[in-house]
Amino acid sequence: MGAILQDKYSILKKIFGYDTFRPGQEEAIDGIMSGRDTLAVMPTGAGKSLCYQIPALLLPGMTIVISPLISLMKDQVNALREAGCPAAYLNSSLSTQEYFQTIGEINSGNIKLLYIAPERLQRGDIFADGEEKASSPKVTPSPKVTPPPLVVIDEAHCISQWGHDFRTSYLEIAGFIKNIKPRPITAAFTATATPKVRDDIEQLLRLKNPVLINTGFDRPNLYFEVQKPRDKKVALLECLKKRERSSGIVYCATRKAVDELYGTLPRYGFSVTRYHAGLEDDERRRNQDDFLYDRKTVMIATNAFGMGIDKSNVRFVIHYNMPKNIESYYQEAGRAGRDGDPADCVLLYSGQDVRISEYLITHNDEDAEPNPALQAHNRELLRQMTFYATGNECLRRRLLAYFGEASPAYCGLCSVCLTEYEDADVSLESRKIISCVYRLKQRNRRFGKTMIIDILRGSKNEKITSFGLEDLSVYGIMDGTDAKRIRAILDFLIDRGILVSEGTEYPVVVLGSGYEEVLNEKERVVMKLPKTGNREQGTGNRGRKGSEQLTINNEQLTMSNEKKIPVESGPVETGVDKDLFEKLKGLRREIAAKEGVPAYIVFSDASLRDMCRKKPASLVQFSAVNGVGSVKLEKYGEAFVEAIKQI
Repeated sequence: MGAILQDKYSILKKIFGYDTFRPGQEEAIDGIMSGRDTLAVMPTGAGKSLCYQIPALLLPGMTIVISPLISLMKDQVNALREAGCPAAYLNSSLSTQEYFQTIGEINSGNIKLLYIAPERLQRGDIFADGEEKASSPKVTPSPKVTPPPLVVIDEAHCISQWGHDFRTSYLEIAGFIKNIKPRPITAAFTATATPKVRDDIEQLLRLKNPVLINTGFDRPNLYFEVQKPRDKKVALLECLKKRERSSGIVYCATRKAVDELYGTLPRYGFSVTRYHAGLEDDERRRNQDDFLYDRKTVMIATNAFGMGIDKSNVRFVIHYNMPKNIESYYQEAGRAGRDGDPADCVLLYSGQDVRISEYLITHNDEDAEPNPALQAHNRELLRQMTFYATGNECLRRRLLAYFGEASPAYCGLCSVCLTEYEDADVSLESRKIISCVYRLKQRNRRFGKTMIIDILRGSKNEKITSFGLEDLSVYGIMDGTDAKRIRAILDFLIDRGILVSEGTEYPVVVLGSGYEEVLNEKERVVMKLPKTGNREQGTGNRGRKGSEQLTINNEQLTMSNEKKIPVESGPVETGVDKDLFEKLKGLRREIAAKEGVPAYIVFSDASLRDMCRKKPASLVQFSAVNGVGSVKLEKYGEAFVEAIKQI
């Protein structure tokens, strides 16, 4: 490879097959190559890997990449080897023979990028003498390597306990780097980090005057949607039916929900697999491979699945339950559309999701001492996530504001922006709701949202009568108002701080600031509500409405037949031949099966679409396709050019 490693531009084109850098990539590469530590916050799909892979190929010696998951290492190394880059990983998945083979490659100086897990740093033997370690039968020998010029920390947000995925093993990284002489350049990368987490990364990794790069959090190719369905199963089936040709992920909050959907969805003809921490290692590995290799279309999983999964053709991510915080949601949803093509991120919300999340916050680690400050912090994060799910302002604006990034009030690509709203004066209804909370306070009673709604609508449930609440002056004063409208206004009042939701497992609504002005008619309450005639708030306005009966195994479900084009049929775009795209996908699938790698490792969907647009008739023309480097040109060029000629 020596002749190829001339500069960053030649590597970009000859190895990775791209003509230009994406925003932030060149700045990060230049920072590392100048000897500066680097901290880069770049959204999923922005090409973070190239920011350290190119310097690793230019710098002398072997770069160490600290990565949190085995699946990430395997994907990255497979992709690098396919592109002709000498890379390897050391982790528990290797057999003894594979391990020693890798050690031999490292010792011979043939490896430029070595991926390891942070837990391995605790062994303290990364640079130990292999022969000395081999003398002990209890210790696996480590490679004899010269100190690395560059140490990369991927998913760097894991080092902060204020982040959404804290890992204690990441705290060992700074000490590991300190013991390397001379000190290597240190580069940290993450896709999701608030300003507080970014400060933690810089401090805890002891970065020295780092180059700071933040390309922004916006993912323009992602469509965001929140639904508040009466029946989540029906809503999920409808979502999957619209996207039945697409590869996607369904996230659930609990293992039980994963297992229930895994048992249900195949009856409706969906090709699914599952992933959670309660499964045996072999089954998790097998199920993950089924999804990565496109043997199964849909992965149903808890948040144990996904970090480091580099599958580029995920066209949708559906959250069956609301996550505990926006960082988790944005990272999980961001696993859709990594190739830059359109993808959908759908959240199915219900009030029960909040209670599940509150339970998980207080029972996250029953063996550890409770941390009141951390629990309070996590409850505030949950509050922000709930505002996202229940609010009526642009979803993209909400997400970006959480990360401290300004954005227009209208994005045009979320369910809120695509639903027709009108400003509604809800002052009278707000006064009734606030009065209910006030009257309950006078009786030293505090209840949650559902109970307040039941009181206002004059419910005769047993709990109301047992507490004698039917004689409240506010009992039944909103009996003609839809419960969903009351809840929407109640959520709006909480969002504005006029009312406050307090508590953990069983939250109650109490008076906030400014409620007196509303009660005394000194302040109007105006909020956006869907115009009459809109379908259920939060499902957007992307096509025609209607319903159809879906009968499977004698079970009949009423589902919307809205004519939303599945995103997987996205090849029907200007300059892209759908039949050719499907033919190239088939060829890619055959090659991937022969080589034992996921299809997207051979070529991404974006590369296939570029082939469809350019229709190269020669190898020279094929080399101009995005994602076609010199190695892939030599390996696959003739087969794909021939397939294109035959169409």
